[in-house]
Amino acid sequence: MPARSSASRRTVLRGAAVAPVAGLGLAACSAPDGGGAADATPTAPVDLGAENEVAQGGAKLYRDRNVVVGRDASGALKAYSTICTHAGCPINNLRGTTLVCPCHGSQFDALTGKVVQAPATEPLTELPVKTANGRIIVGPGA
Repeated sequence: MPARSSASRRTVLRGAAVAPVAGLGLAACSAPDGGGAADATPTAPVDLGAENEVAQGGAKLYRDRNVVVGRDASGALKAYSTICTHAGCPINNLRGTTLVCPCHGSQFDALTGKVVQAPATEPLTELPVKTANGRIIVGPGA
C-alpha cells in the first residue's frame, strides 16, 4: 500500500478557504488603494470650508480629505492628517476632540495630534493650515 500524505484533501481545502479570509485583516488596516499616509493627505492647498465651522475648543473631521482641524482655546487653528501612525488606517471617528482609529483603537487628541491611547506611539502628522477670506485652507503652501 502506498504511503499516505499526512495532509488529507480536506485539510488542504480547508487551508485554501481560510487563506483569503486571513488577508482581510491586512486589507482593513491598509490605507485606501494600498497607498501610504503620504498618498492619503493633501499634496496641494485644499479649501475645506468656512472658518466658522470649527468652534473654539472644538474640532471638525474632514473624512474625504483625511484631515482634522481643531481650534484651541486661544482660537488658533491646527490641522493633522487622520491617517493613524500605528498601521496607516484612515481614522473616521471623532468623539468630541478625540479621534478613534477603527482598526486597533488608537486614540488621538484632535487639538494637539498627540496619542491619548495606544497602540499608536507617534503623534499624528501636523499639516500646514491657514485662513483666507473666511475659508480654511490646508496642505503644502497653505
